[in-house]
Amino acid sequence: MSLWRKKSIAKLLADAENAEHGLKRTLTATSLVALGIGAIIGAGLFVRTAAAAGEHAGTAVILSFIIAAVGCLFAGLCYAEFASMIPIAGSAYTYAYTTMGELIAWIIGWALILEYALGAATVSIAWSEYLNNLLGGSIPYQWCHSPFQTSSAGVSGIINIPAVFILLILSLLLIKGISESAKVNTVIVFVKISIVLIFVAVGWHFMKPANHSPFLIPDNAPPVLDSNNKVLYDYSAAENHGWLGVLRGAAVVFFAFIGFDAVSTAAQETKNPKRDMPIGILGSLAVCTVLYILFSYVLTGIAPYTDFVKAGSEASISYAIEHYMIGFKWLAPLITIAILGGFSSVILVMLLGQSRVFYSMSKDGLLPKTFSDLHPRFSTPYKSNLILFVFVGLFGAFVPESVAGDLTSIGTLLAFVLVCAGIIILRKKDPLRPRPFRVPLVPYFPVFGAVVCAAMVASLGLSTLLTALGWMLIGLIIFFTYSRHHSNISSENLPEK
Repeated sequence: MSLWRKKSIAKLLADAENAEHGLKRTLTATSLVALGIGAIIGAGLFVRTAAAAGEHAGTAVILSFIIAAVGCLFAGLCYAEFASMIPIAGSAYTYAYTTMGELIAWIIGWALILEYALGAATVSIAWSEYLNNLLGGSIPYQWCHSPFQTSSAGVSGIINIPAVFILLILSLLLIKGISESAKVNTVIVFVKISIVLIFVAVGWHFMKPANHSPFLIPDNAPPVLDSNNKVLYDYSAAENHGWLGVLRGAAVVFFAFIGFDAVSTAAQETKNPKRDMPIGILGSLAVCTVLYILFSYVLTGIAPYTDFVKAGSEASISYAIEHYMIGFKWLAPLITIAILGGFSSVILVMLLGQSRVFYSMSKDGLLPKTFSDLHPRFSTPYKSNLILFVFVGLFGAFVPESVAGDLTSIGTLLAFVLVCAGIIILRKKDPLRPRPFRVPLVPYFPVFGAVVCAAMVASLGLSTLLTALGWMLIGLIIFFTYSRHHSNISSENLPEK
């Protein structure tokens, strides 16, 4: 059996038209844009901005956002063409199956677990931390931390109950239906965008030009010292200053753009996917890019970038408000509420995306049938949602927040590179197929998108790359021992290409 056997696009589309036994088409272009914003604006904006500015790019973090956005733009154009042409749940996994074959499709599907499932678990742990912060630390330490964590007072964690709680609530919401989930997400998106705009409007009056000079961190920038005059952070390394620092910052803030591709996983639940999917993907990306640039410009103008190392990346926004925006300390709790809302919508869309990828992989026989069983009333993959809740919930309950955002980014960047390559392949092999949305200047735009994303992968560090490689090896073992032998392509005796 060939490892490169492909799925027929015609058969995919024919199967998707079986509305009686498939996912319900209820989403519009507006709800798709909100879905994308809900997935994008979260930990990336509220945490990664300060981390990239304080440790690598300084006030030039604005350029880091632009570089990351450019890579996402070209990848987004490729996603938009695929989503309008193949409006099937599964996102990059499905696109790879039709262009590069079963093995590559499995690799992409397995890599997306790093983005969606592990990303949701990690954000749920952060959600727990911010909830406890909002409540003034009233949740006992042992009930909001894992057994592997111990407080400064010597108290050991037992289970992270708030993380499990938010995962359960959002999983039940997804089981209830995609339409209900989209409505809740739209409300959350409105709230957090409002808070971001308030911060930008108010903070604009507290910016100091001196904080934006020099724009790039110089190679002779003095190290950041702690209260005992010990070196807290050193900028002498090449990736911590200048243009290399900006590129490293782009890889860091790329985490802030993760999520727009999750819009494509809802293609099979969209009323008019050929028109609405490009709007949802590119529209959400455009809105978030503008907000990110404004937000990072104001944040680094309010406080010196070195403060973000001292204060810690997670507390940096509240720190800037409380220390530099005189008379506006009341805004800090609202920012925390926005962060909680942002994290909630990110978790919601990540769980949605992962369950839809599992749904597609199960329909293809690469995963057990359980993952594609639909609820008799809600027409949602409820068993997949429940299994996913158990897996993600165990991670959120008993594991500390040790999964780096860089590891989550690798799965996404790999998917982006292969989606860009898939556009070129399909344009050559099937040039006459109708394309409601077309990427301009092929192959130049897809090649440029793949190169930018590959460059960000290369800048993530050896340890992160080795961890991702280990994860992929586990996936390959599962593929060769189970998935390859249960594939529907094999059972249907479809011709190999």
